[in-house]
Amino acid sequence: MNDQRILLVDDETAVRDVMCSVLLQAGYECHPVSSANDALAVLRSNEKISVVLSDLIMEGVDGLTLLSQMKAQHPDIPVVMVTAVHDISVALAAIRNGAYDYLLKPFEKEQLLAMVRRALETRRLRLENLAYQTKLESLVSARTEMLRKALSDLERSYDITLEALGDALDLKDAETEGHSKRVTAFTIAIARAMELPQERVRVIARGAFLHDVGKMAIPDAILRKPGRLSAEEQAIMREHASLGYQMLRKIPFLQEAADIVYSHQERYDGSGYPRGLRGDQIPLGARIFAVADTFDAMTSDRPYRAAQSISSGRREIERNSGKQFDPEVVRVFLSVPERIWAELRSEIENQSANRRYEARAGRRN
Repeated sequence: MNDQRILLVDDETAVRDVMCSVLLQAGYECHPVSSANDALAVLRSNEKISVVLSDLIMEGVDGLTLLSQMKAQHPDIPVVMVTAVHDISVALAAIRNGAYDYLLKPFEKEQLLAMVRRALETRRLRLENLAYQTKLESLVSARTEMLRKALSDLERSYDITLEALGDALDLKDAETEGHSKRVTAFTIAIARAMELPQERVRVIARGAFLHDVGKMAIPDAILRKPGRLSAEEQAIMREHASLGYQMLRKIPFLQEAADIVYSHQERYDGSGYPRGLRGDQIPLGARIFAVADTFDAMTSDRPYRAAQSISSGRREIERNSGKQFDPEVVRVFLSVPERIWAELRSEIENQSANRRYEARAGRRN
């Protein structure tokens, strides 16, 4: 039992000698001290104490004060109060203050040993429970990290799938090749400039990337028609926002992005479609996208016109602030230096060129 060391605190030498003798004969290691201060010094010295037996009434610092300090500094060590005061209220007060139990003087040898055994067993169970809790917390932490990584990998695989879907859409609508990637990059740049949380930026980016996914359901005869669309064809083309929303809304991780897809043709003044939303009724992601989308459209080449300059595109966005666009989003957009937009466009065009080269090389091989 050498790992079961009993700290005995009593200011009477005779009492300490008798109690230590009993404990030593039973195989326990006994460390007697004469004051509460000495007891605290022993505890501070990293001595391995299993149980404390302390007199209640001592000169100087009394047993209750020692108990209070021990509960704060050494809560895992059971404290048994030993008292000659045969007043149950005193004993109950000690227990309420955190004592494991109390022992009334005079006591029989077996009473002392039985009390020590119970206190040691309580401490053993307490330490085992603590070790179990620590191990459980470690396991939970490890499994939580595994789950987080698994979800992150799953989310990444989703994004790869979405990227492939966006590429397929660009191939279907060759006139706007690379548009999904460019408008997504512009949307992310504005969202970050607005200092939105990273997770929200990711949701908005998905909505921007998939904004035209509904066009997958639009007949090629309309989508690829070189001339002006008839009124009936325009009505069918306008359905792509609703169609895209219907495609995405039942996918849990794309529900918020689906709202952006549904609202990406709305205008700040309420003149957009399909629901005629205005102002803050339009999701913030869709309001950001509207600026990025129009800016990309104006600064990209089309078969029927050449691309405008970045400066011209910025002026057009500013001119439509409060009408087509959210003024706050426009303000943030205009605060981003022109070179940023030029660098983003160049980087994405280079990526697209590299992919086309790799695809051709793959076909030759």
